[in-house]
Amino acid sequence: MEDFRHSVFVIQVCSLFPSVRCGLEMAILNAIAMSHGSSLLNILYPLRERNEEKSENLASIRICALIDSSGTPEEVARIAVDLVEEGFTAIKIKVARRADPVEDAAVIQEVRKKVGCHIDLRVDANRNWTYEQAIKFGFLVKDYNLQYIEEPVQHESDIIRYCEESGLPVALDETIDNCPENPLNMLVKYNHHQIVALVIKPTVIGGFEKAAMIAQWAHIQGKMAVISAAFESGLALSAYILFSCYLDLQNADTCKLMNNSPASSVAHGFGTYRWLEEDITTDPLGIGRNPSTGFIEASVADATHLLHKFQMNHNFIHRTFTGEKVLGYHLDLDSNDFSFSVNVQEIGQRNNLRNSGSTILFLHGFLGTNEEWVPIMHAISGSARCISVDLPGHGATKIKNCGDDKAALRSLLSIEIIADLLLKLIEHVTPDKVTLVGYSMGARIALYMALKFSDKIEGAVILSGSPGLEDAVARKIRRAKDDSKARSIVTHGLQLFLNTWYSGGLWKSLRSHPYFNHIVVRRSVHDDLQGLAKVLSGLSPGRQPSLWEDLKHCKVPLMLVVGEKDEKFKRLAQKMWHEIGHDRDDAVSKLHQMVVVPSCGHAVHLENPLPIIRLVRQFMTSLRSVKLQEKGNVRDLLIYNQ
Repeated sequence: MEDFRHSVFVIQVCSLFPSVRCGLEMAILNAIAMSHGSSLLNILYPLRERNEEKSENLASIRICALIDSSGTPEEVARIAVDLVEEGFTAIKIKVARRADPVEDAAVIQEVRKKVGCHIDLRVDANRNWTYEQAIKFGFLVKDYNLQYIEEPVQHESDIIRYCEESGLPVALDETIDNCPENPLNMLVKYNHHQIVALVIKPTVIGGFEKAAMIAQWAHIQGKMAVISAAFESGLALSAYILFSCYLDLQNADTCKLMNNSPASSVAHGFGTYRWLEEDITTDPLGIGRNPSTGFIEASVADATHLLHKFQMNHNFIHRTFTGEKVLGYHLDLDSNDFSFSVNVQEIGQRNNLRNSGSTILFLHGFLGTNEEWVPIMHAISGSARCISVDLPGHGATKIKNCGDDKAALRSLLSIEIIADLLLKLIEHVTPDKVTLVGYSMGARIALYMALKFSDKIEGAVILSGSPGLEDAVARKIRRAKDDSKARSIVTHGLQLFLNTWYSGGLWKSLRSHPYFNHIVVRRSVHDDLQGLAKVLSGLSPGRQPSLWEDLKHCKVPLMLVVGEKDEKFKRLAQKMWHEIGHDRDDAVSKLHQMVVVPSCGHAVHLENPLPIIRLVRQFMTSLRSVKLQEKGNVRDLLIYNQ
């Protein structure tokens, strides 16, 4: 059955949230085990690879307790003593939540004094300290025999320096949360002897396959691989227990192959099971005091039984979420000499506290429609009101000429007219500022509006965007090229144009996408070829005003996002990043960000949407936090950031 380990993991990373992928992997592995009358552990590590001594030693795994360090040093120490008396042999204490690291150090000193030296003591700073604060804490606890400190400093670049200066053993946690699908190239720079452990959350990093790769690297380097929970249910924790057992067995094999001494047993981070008042399982999770050892441990047999005989405890299911429906409608709006019937899609509760004042307007690229944003809008709508539109000439948006037809045709669909149209749409849907998310052509429009209308725009996420062309000759050449392409759409039809358009080098990465043909088909549904041609011509980078000078005076937070395979737009983003003065010491500049998204090219939101969702959420949280802090609304800030 060992071959199932290699055949089951076929889920594309870019199409699923890490937590969803992890859940699917667990479900598939357990289904395979059940279908063969076996267990999840036996699928991962078949019985024939285990000897009797191994099986006996790993009938259970050690559990690390978790303490929130609020309270006086004496109060926290009293909790720790109670946990030791209960049977825990390892305790993790949250730190960096007090005003001064000296106060955290006093807690650790008191706990160590009360529990003695035989208990493994870990601390977790969750990246909340500056380098100087972490060094101060390290100096005060260096003689208190910490097993390790998790993520002591805010910046990854300071981790190795902290190891060398403090001399404390360090563990990585958040640092590996967003590591690439093949994490080995990223991990190699952390092969420092003072980095003694990697704390791995399968739900966060994206499942067992990736977790196993990281753990194997840690074991080869002689480091601990600690599997940690993120408040999962008893069902998920049961799978984690079996997965942890598998990793410990693998570590024993690694030590034997490398002629190393047998590794000490690892206490895994499942202490969160005590923090949940109820559970979705009818059977209790098999974590308790082992009669043989007297220690708190998780039973492998009990975990296997729970997975095989799982029954839902319906008494504690308070709500079933079926997903919010997208609201579609048309808005009739006038701009200059034209009237538009704009096709709008919207999702997100308008009066939700979390969404109060948070509206995102999504703008697609050339040939796109508002439909391509819907999956991303669904993912973000819990924390913002999300609106997408078909831009003029695209999808179901209609252009209606009014006034002087000849004048209208001459000025049709310039970036100024589109921006004016969108400002009127914003005024119609909300009295507040909005955040723009634009891709390619939509990114150019979003950037123009952010720089020209900062009184209406809260911030802008610019995906594969450009401020236009500075050189007059380059602008003239680009106008001619886009005008020729526009005539081709009208003369030869959209299908021939699409074949030529997507054969270009800009779309090399997109062409390798498994749904490339489907994406192209969806771009052939535009009925208004005249309008589409006028967009291509009117919004040409050769016609829009250059925004390079405006970038130097940017008053709105910008997030510049580009795909790692999109060399042209990476260079543009780097230049834009320099021009916006991101290193200035003012509130707006501190919110500017530039991000290169891995494993994708120009069409970042289609090729690798999950990082885009995460980035937009982070950007919105930053904007919202600043706004609430300015208002002094601490209560709303706490609710929004939960």
